[in-house]
Amino acid sequence: MTDKTPDQLTANMLRKEFYVVTTTPARSPEIAKLLPEHLDYQVRLEREGKLFGAGPFYEEGDDVPSGGMIILRAQSAAEAREIADADPFHKAGLRTYTLRKWMMNEGAITLTIRFSDQSVVIAD
Repeated sequence: MTDKTPDQLTANMLRKEFYVVTTTPARSPEIAKLLPEHLDYQVRLEREGKLFGAGPFYEEGDDVPSGGMIILRAQSAAEAREIADADPFHKAGLRTYTLRKWMMNEGAITLTIRFSDQSVVIAD
C-alpha cells in the first residue's frame, strides 16, 4: 500500500491526449470495394503523424472483425471528428463510429534498431 495521493502518483505520468475512434462495420460487399481506399487513407494519416495506431477487433474465437479502433493524434475533438469523417468507409456510410478522448498515462514500447542492416524490430 502506498501513502501517496493520486495526484502524487500521476504527477510524472505521460498524460498524452489522443482521440479514439471505435467503429462498427456494416456487412456489405461495398466494404471490400473501398478497402484499398480506406487503407491508403490510414497509411497517409500515419505518415502525416496523425495516426497513432489502428486495427480491427475480433470476438474470441472469430476470424471476422466485429469492429475496429483508430487512435488519432489531434489538437481537438473537432479535428479528430474531421479526420474520422474523411475515412472512405465513414464517408460512404459503410461504418458508424464513436469518438472519445483518451489520456495515455502508462505503458511501454520496446524497439531494437540494428545499424548494420538498418532494420527495426518492435518487441511483442
